[in-house]
Amino acid sequence: MHDSEDLDKYKKRLIKAVLALENEHECSAFFDDLCTINEINAMAQRFAVAVMLRNGETFSNIADLTGASTATISRVNRALKYGAGGYAAVLSKPDCAGL
Repeated sequence: MHDSEDLDKYKKRLIKAVLALENEHECSAFFDDLCTINEINAMAQRFAVAVMLRNGETFSNIADLTGASTATISRVNRALKYGAGGYAAVLSKPDCAGL
């Protein structure tokens, strides 16, 4: 699957699969099957960094609390400011508002 068209097709299918999940249990089971523990932890860490940045935490405090590198924090910060809007979309949802 080296063709970028194939990868785009499977990316779209993956997104549709995630959207088809009906509850937290199904979503958790899907990600447990799809990803390694390290991949899930890395995504959870990046999401925690995004929440903390949105809440005004400093880079050094975020690094201390999450163990994230300054490179990871910078990457998430860039995504929050200049990215596709994914973090903003999720963090504006009522279920995520209190995070």
